[in-house]
Parts: sequence; structure tokens; C-alpha cells
Amino acid sequence: MDYLTLALAKGRTANNSINLLEKAGFHFDHFREDSRKLVFYDKDSLIKLIFVKAVDVPTYVENGAADVGIVGKDNIMEEQPDVYELLDLQFGQCKFAVAGFTGTGLDTDRTLTVASKYPAAAKKHFHRKGIPIDTIKLNGSVELAPVIGLADVIVDIVETGNTLRENGLTVLEEMEAISTRLIVNKASFTTKSDSVHRFIDTLKKGLE
Repeated sequence: MDYLTLALAKGRTANNSINLLEKAGFHFDHFREDSRKLVFYDKDSLIKLIFVKAVDVPTYVENGAADVGIVGKDNIMEEQPDVYELLDLQFGQCKFAVAGFTGTGLDTDRTLTVASKYPAAAKKHFHRKGIPIDTIKLNGSVELAPVIGLADVIVDIVETGNTLRENGLTVLEEMEAISTRLIVNKASFTTKSDSVHRFIDTLKKGLE
């Protein structure tokens, strides 16, 4: 059986992704987010779903281990994979933002220290603005960095802003809107064109 392999991101958007797939007619009866299984098949044997960390989805798709992937725009921006980004799935909506203490100046000639889970995205943003930065890669509790003097500002995804406020920080600059996207391997787009297009068209109907 020539499955279409789908890399699905673990984390905050997983349930929404599964709900969309179910609405589109792809039923994964044995899928549970807390399962230790990493590979699932839909009941019609059309989709092979691999359940991986969000940050790894672009890598799986770019390298052909998956034909398509469902992942947040934040991870696409950070990993900058050579893939096709074909569909905005319209959930997991938030924004990339620069945050820090009120009054922290961003228009400066001095080098800013920026802490982020997304150093590549941070570098690209500040480079466009002509602001020199040093980046510090953190994997969690990014908001702590300005509080303890580790960084001048942070770059992170912001949904409600509650965590920022609770730590005395505020959004200094919005960078880009984020949502969950469908990405496609470039070779698969050609060699599995019919399957890929059917999958995309079916997902679009699920979004209606």
C-alpha cells in the first residue's frame, strides 16, 4: 500500500489537527495524544500518520520521510525548510513578538541580547531592521531571561500575553501572525501529485 505519510506536530495544536482530519473524513481510531505509539494509520489505509515533535516536522517533510506535514508557522520560520507551504489551517493562531520591560528601546546602535526558542527567526527579524543582536537559545521559561538580566528582550509566540504580564513584561513589537500550516515535500508534490492534491482538497472541505 502506497500511503501518504503525514507528519503531525505534538503539542498545543495536535487535537485541532486530529479534529480537522476527522472532519475531512480521515479517521484514526487508535490515535491518542498520550499514547507511546508514534505511527498510526487511518481506517481506510490512505494516511500513515507519524506523531513527532513540532520542531522536527519540517525536517521530516524536507527530507522526504513524510510527504506532508501539519505544523505551526513558528517552526517553519525557525527551521526555514525547503518545502512548499500550501495551506493555512486557521487554528493555533497567535503571534511572534518581541517582548521585554516597558521602555526598552529597540531602535539602538548597541547590540541587543535576545533570548528565544527561535534564534533563527529572531536573527532574521532584527537583521531586516538593521539592529545587531546576540542570541541566547532557551528551550523553556523564556520570560525569565530579562527578569534576571540574561537578555535585553525575548522573541516568542504570544497568545493571551498573561505570562508576559505576570512577569512584568510587555509586547514591544509584533513580528508576524502565526497559525498552523500544511507543508509538502517538493518531490512528493510531483511523484504523488494526485494523492497530495486529493488530500489538500479534502482538508479544504474540512475547513469549510
